[in-house]
Amino acid sequence: MGTVRPPRPSLLLVSTRGSCLFLLFCLRLGAACPQPCRCPDHAGAVAVFCSLRDLQEVPEDIPANTVLLKLDANKISHLPDGAFQHLHRLRELDLSHNAIEAIGPATFTGLAGGLRLLDLSYNRIQRIPKDALGKLSAKIRLSHNPLHCECALQEALWELKLDPDSVDEIACHTSVQEEFVGKPLVQALDAGASLCSVPHRTTDVAMLVTMFGWFAMVIAYVVYYVRHNQEDARRHLEYLKSLPSAPASKDPIGPGP
Repeated sequence: MGTVRPPRPSLLLVSTRGSCLFLLFCLRLGAACPQPCRCPDHAGAVAVFCSLRDLQEVPEDIPANTVLLKLDANKISHLPDGAFQHLHRLRELDLSHNAIEAIGPATFTGLAGGLRLLDLSYNRIQRIPKDALGKLSAKIRLSHNPLHCECALQEALWELKLDPDSVDEIACHTSVQEEFVGKPLVQALDAGASLCSVPHRTTDVAMLVTMFGWFAMVIAYVVYYVRHNQEDARRHLEYLKSLPSAPASKDPIGPGP
C-alpha cells in the first residue's frame, strides 16, 4: 500500500484563504441588499425590489450600483433630502402607491444625469416646487395625486418631461380657479388656459378696493367738514341774534335861533 501524504501547508493555506474570501464575498452580497428587500441580478446589474414591504421610510443601505429601485406599495410618507444621492447608476425609481405628501428641492439630488423614469403616481403630493424636479431628464409620472393647481405648479410642469402614457390622468384636486378642479390639467394648459393670470387679477381687485376705500374716506371727510362748518355757522348766527339791539338815537333837531 502506498503512503498517504498529508496536504502540504501551502495548499491548505490557499484552500482556506479561498474559502474565506468566497464566504466574505457571499456575506458582502447578502449585507448589500437591504432588508426586507430582494436583490436579484437584473441584466447584469443590481435591482432592488422593496415592493409591498410595509416600509415607512427609504432604506439607508441600498447598494450604490443599483440601476432599478422599486419602493412602490409601501407606507413611505417622507423623502429626506439626498436620500438617493449615492445611486449614480440608478435608471428607474418607482415610488408609486405610497403616502408621500411633499418633495423638496434636494430630494432627488444626484440623479439628474442618469435617471430615466421616476414614478410618483398614487401619492398625496399637493405641491411641486419648481426646482424639485426641473433638473431631471427622466420621464415623470405624477398622476393620481391631490394636486393644488396654481401658477407655481404650471411653471413646474412646463419644465418636466411627463410620461405620455399617464399625462392625461394628472388632474386638479383643488385649484385657484374652480373650473380646473377634476379636469385633466395638461389638456387645459395645452388649450391655452393659464393659472398664472389669477394673481394679476387678484392684485387688480385689491388695488381697486384700496382706491375705493381712500375715495370713501375723502368723501366722508368732506361731508364731516361741511357739516361741522354748518354747525359752527348756525351757532354763530344764534349768538348774533341773542345780542341786545343798540337803542336808536332820539335827539330832536331843534329850529335854529
